[in-house]
Amino acid sequence: MRRDEKVIATMYAVPALIVFPGHLIAVSDVSQTEEFFASTWSQYDGVDAADPQILIMGEAPGTVWADVTWFYGGRAQERFCYQLVAGAQGYRIAVLTPMV
Repeated sequence: MRRDEKVIATMYAVPALIVFPGHLIAVSDVSQTEEFFASTWSQYDGVDAADPQILIMGEAPGTVWADVTWFYGGRAQERFCYQLVAGAQGYRIAVLTPMV
């Protein structure tokens, strides 16, 4: 699995909000998203592939909310709500929130 924080950051809008346990990051620059993801790669050591299960929770003009469960290691490992917003380059993640 390729871990490239610069590529991941292109999927996020600026401004954006990243909400993780112990972290609430109001993103005003793409470098913040890059730094956040660069700091998380070690938790995925040994993970070679991940498969998403996506459920659209809601839609409104210019925005979509998606419930995404990530499967790796043979089971569901992470679940997030992604709020995506429409922009010039298509939809980007504006808010990322973990779900239980």
